[in-house]
Amino acid sequence: MIPKVYISGKLYEKADAKISVFDHGLLYGDGVFEGIRSYGGRVFRLEAHVERLFDSAKAIGLQIPMSREEMARAVIETLAANKLADAYIRLMVTRGAGSLGLDPRRTTDPQVIIITDQISLYPEELYDHGLKIITAGTTRNHPNALNPKIKSLNYLNNILAKIEGTEVGCLEALMLNHKGEVAECTGDNIFLIRHGVLKTPPGDAGILEGITRGAVIELARQVGYTVYECTLDRYDVYTADECFLTGTAAELIPVVECDGRVLGSGRPGPITRELRQRFQALVREDRSR
Repeated sequence: MIPKVYISGKLYEKADAKISVFDHGLLYGDGVFEGIRSYGGRVFRLEAHVERLFDSAKAIGLQIPMSREEMARAVIETLAANKLADAYIRLMVTRGAGSLGLDPRRTTDPQVIIITDQISLYPEELYDHGLKIITAGTTRNHPNALNPKIKSLNYLNNILAKIEGTEVGCLEALMLNHKGEVAECTGDNIFLIRHGVLKTPPGDAGILEGITRGAVIELARQVGYTVYECTLDRYDVYTADECFLTGTAAELIPVVECDGRVLGSGRPGPITRELRQRFQALVREDRSR
């Protein structure tokens, strides 16, 4: 089946899915996006993703040309048109076509784009044996320069850190903020476990507060684990008993080494494994509704 891409109210075959080369989303990364998952044809926490998309757009002064309800319906219909049950959904809104200058007032027709596809971010064996990561020299954008709550199309900061990781054979890299504190990885949030207590960087550390991150915090607290959102540094990472990452595409994946230091036993720990199982049960439950 030829994939179909939604662009501003119409479905196009993949080869015909095009926008203007003068779109400010292409020229300047001027737009917002969400990465979403579906399980069994049911979109996981769609309302939360749509709300964050609209919040990001409002923060950059971008008027989305449809309502939240219409956006959610477009996501579901695009998924159905592609006959995908377990899928990754990329939802984007660009500023629209304009001049070669920066002035957003010269743009017209913001473009809503929805792509659905299958995704496997990490090889399956890494979920069983764990990731190795490094700390990137590229720091997270200063929050006064670009608020991390805005999920914008400009991901160059993350890409540069990602390159640092892949050049030394690591599929993910840890990013510190301007104060040298642990922020997040290039595409995932990070959790540390020490003496049975979970810790993860707070919003003011310069992180995107992920939807999956929030779901895992809820799950952990429901079964009695203490979870702190608190300032962390690399010492906390190196001395953690367990470490794992969360993200829409990654879901929940263990980390067993950082900067050459073996974390904990060097294998995915019991709390990480339990929370991964509980997260998988959560999405299965959501799929059955």
